[in-house]
Amino acid sequence: MSGTGSPQQHAPVDGTGLRVVVVAGTWHDVITDGLIAGAQRALDAARATWSLVRVPGSFELPLVSKAALESGADAVVALGVIIRGGTPHFDYVSSAATDGLTRVALDTGKPVGFGVLTLDDEQQGLDRAGLEGSKEDKGAEAADAAMRTAIVLRDLRG
Repeated sequence: MSGTGSPQQHAPVDGTGLRVVVVAGTWHDVITDGLIAGAQRALDAARATWSLVRVPGSFELPLVSKAALESGADAVVALGVIIRGGTPHFDYVSSAATDGLTRVALDTGKPVGFGVLTLDDEQQGLDRAGLEGSKEDKGAEAADAAMRTAIVLRDLRG
């Protein structure tokens, strides 16, 4: 399981005062909706202010994430689902989303919580979507990482 060895955060994050935008693709709606619900639970528990923006797919996540950060968001949570098929399309979209979101974080100096699932099959996504019976909650993990990083950056910048 991919979550093996993940850090266990013991202290709850206090996201009071943070403005977070969740940017989510629309492909594989059951999995994506689970990721969004997980992010929502984490953001609400941390008392962060947040909004949701939907985009057509994972390829569009970097551009809209950058726009959200440039418009004043403290952090973005990027959520998407890419399932391997029989063509190289998976490789191109996965690479574009990953490289693009990394560039967005570095160019803006603001965190992007990475909740883009790159999967071999639908079951892997269901196992990670934070749904009833899921083994992991990658939406919540991405939101938590984005908020914690935003707080670290805020503290470093004084």
